[in-house]
Amino acid sequence: MARAAQVAVEEGVVNLDTPAGPPGSTVRHLLAHTSGLAMHSDQALARPGTRRMYSNYGFTVLAESVQRESGIEFGRYLTEAVCEPLGMVTTRLDGGPAAAGFGATSTVADLAVFAGDLLRPSTVSAQMHADATTVQFPGLDGVLPGYGVQRPNDWGLGFEIRNSKSPHWTGECNSTRTFGHFGQSGGFIWVDPKADLALVVLTARDFGDWALDLWPAISDAVLAEYT
Repeated sequence: MARAAQVAVEEGVVNLDTPAGPPGSTVRHLLAHTSGLAMHSDQALARPGTRRMYSNYGFTVLAESVQRESGIEFGRYLTEAVCEPLGMVTTRLDGGPAAAGFGATSTVADLAVFAGDLLRPSTVSAQMHADATTVQFPGLDGVLPGYGVQRPNDWGLGFEIRNSKSPHWTGECNSTRTFGHFGQSGGFIWVDPKADLALVVLTARDFGDWALDLWPAISDAVLAEYT
C-alpha cells in the first residue's frame, strides 16, 4: 500500500504535504503513522506529528485520498502502479480503501519480487525511495506491537526503520538501516541495504508470543548463511 502511495506522490496525484486525515494531518503524517488517528477508527487521539501511533485507519484515509485524486479505484491503482510493473500476478487488494491497512493478499513468490524492488527500486525514483527509508518526524516514541515502547519508534514513509530498537522482530545482526514491516497475519518482510539482503516470511499463524524470539532467530540465521 505504501509503495502505491509513493508512486502517487511521484505521479503528482497527491503531495506529501497534501492535507489528509484529521486537521493538521497530511499524506506524510499518514504514511509515517503520526496522524494521531486511532488504529481502527477516525478518532483522533493526538495532534499530528506528536506521537507515533500505528493506524490501519490512517491507510484507509490515505487510499481514499489517492482514489479520489486519481479517479482510479485504489485496488486497481495498486495493481497498475506496483504489481503489474513488477510482474506480481497473485497480489491483490479486495475491499477498496477500507481494506488498505489490512486486506491485501499475496504469496512468498510475489513478495520476493517486491523485496527486490525495495533493494533496487524500479517503481519509484531513487530519491523517493531514499525519502521513504529515511526517518520521518524523528524522535517520536511509540509502541511496537509485541515488543513494547520504543524510544524512538522510527518510521519512514510506510516502512518501519530498525535503527537501534531493542527488542525487535528483526535479528541482532540486522543493520540499523534495515526497514520493513510485519503483520498480524504472522508474516514479515525486511530489507537490509548494508547486507544487500531481503527476507520474506509468511506463516499460517497470527502474530503472537510464539514469534517474539523465533523471528529474530530466523533473521540472524539467514544473515549468517548469506553474508
